[in-house]
Formats: sequence, structure tokens, C-alpha cells
Amino acid sequence: MTSVMRRFWCSVPVMVLFVCMEAASEAGVPDRATTAPVTQTADVPLHVYLLIGQSNMAGRAPFTAAEAAVIPRCSLLNKEGKWEPAKNPFNRYSTIRKGLGMQKMNPGYAFAKTMLEKDKAISIGLVVNAKGGTSIKLWAKGSKFYKEAVKRTRLAQKTGVLKGVLWHQGESDSKDPKYLDKLKALIADLRKDLDDPKLPFVAGEVQKVKLINDQIKKLPKAVEFTGLASAKDLTTMDRWHFDAKSMKLLGKRYAEAMLKIHAKRKAQDKAKAKKVK
Repeated sequence: MTSVMRRFWCSVPVMVLFVCMEAASEAGVPDRATTAPVTQTADVPLHVYLLIGQSNMAGRAPFTAAEAAVIPRCSLLNKEGKWEPAKNPFNRYSTIRKGLGMQKMNPGYAFAKTMLEKDKAISIGLVVNAKGGTSIKLWAKGSKFYKEAVKRTRLAQKTGVLKGVLWHQGESDSKDPKYLDKLKALIADLRKDLDDPKLPFVAGEVQKVKLINDQIKKLPKAVEFTGLASAKDLTTMDRWHFDAKSMKLLGKRYAEAMLKIHAKRKAQDKAKAKKVK
């Protein structure tokens, strides 16, 4: 065998390994080197958040190589219902998503980083189950989307504590004057089925749809323990989808709204406990 042939055959295993790794990545399979079991402990509680909605929650903003890295202390519920280290794209394991190649950065990236920065004593688990182009009626109780969101969240609750829901949707309902009524019903159903009547819920504004945003703005006063992530001054890549800078700012606003709800709930629970004593 010539030296050229020897070099060729020696390179075949490497080539095969590379192709397999690329195929696994495209299929949404995590790299074994970055996967580790994640469990809740008394010292480091796992705070679980459900992220649902349409394309901006699925993630359409591009992300850099650095932003593709694993986020320390943050986990993502995978297709087996197990936790793995979280990295972009977060919607990769959605059971209802469109093609994997469409899934990019969503608000969950900056949300998780902000929440972890605010409280270094916790870890975060994300259940992301979004799909682009969906109307709110497709998320109503009894629908496939609703059932999948609840099913996956219940799996996550076995190893963590559900702390809130992030919702971004409304582009497909831009002419619906009854949008708020449908959103209120969704919140009530999720709270009942996930066994938390005070479950924090933050809704994000869509890009320049006054009819929908005016209704979302009313949510915090209409339903207790809900909040708003404003889209003010955010920019998009097209008519609907936030660019990377705005997507990260939106994620930070989700976190700020969620923290306010947590503070309110904590204060209320503390006051109630004092009365009991």
C-alpha cells in the first residue's frame, strides 16, 4: 500500500466521525461532551419556566458562535424529557416546531442570563415549546399545542419548581379585538392544570400592532401576577421578527417583569404568613 493510500484510509474514520457529528447536530442531538445530568438540590433549586408562543418565541434572531455556547446553571428539557445544558437554539426540542434550521435565538437566552445574574443561588430549567405562525386559538385548552406544553411542563416539575410562563404571540391575531379575553382564559387554564393559582405569567408585545399591544398592556391590571415585556424601541429584521440586539433586550425585559411578579408574590405570601401567626 502506498503512503498516499495509507493517509487516505487513516483519514476515513475521522471523516465518518465528522459527518455523524454534523448529522447529530442537525437533528437536534446534543454533543455528548456538553451533556450532563441536572438535578435539583437543597442548595441549588431548579427554577422551571415554560416558554410558548409563535415565531419570536420559537426564535428567529441570528446568534454568534459565543452565543451558541452552553449557559452555566441553565438547562433545557430535551425530547426525552430529560435536562441537558442549555444552548441556542432553545426551541430545538419543541414537539410542535417547524424545521430545526428555522429555530434561532429567542427571548429565553437573555431572560435566563438575566435571571441567573440576579440570583446566583439558583439554576434554571427551560421548557420551550413554540411554533411560528400560530394563532392564539391553537393554544386554547384541549388543543395539541396546549396539551404538549402542559405535558412537558409536568415532566419538568418532577425535578424542579415551576416559577413562571413566558408568552410571545399575537402577530397572527393582529385584527382580533377579543385577544385579551382569549389570553386571560389561557392563563386561567394553565394555572389550574399546572396546580398554581398564582403562576406568574409575562406576555410580550408584538412589533407595532396597536390593537394587540393595547390589549396586552391591560393584562397586568386585569389578571394578578401577570406582567408585560414591552417592545418599545425594538427593531426587526422584517415585518415581525426581532433582530438579535432587540431579541436580547426583549429577553431582559421578560426577566425584569418576572422578577417584579416574584417580588410581589413573595411579599404577599410573607404578609399572609404573618397574619396566620
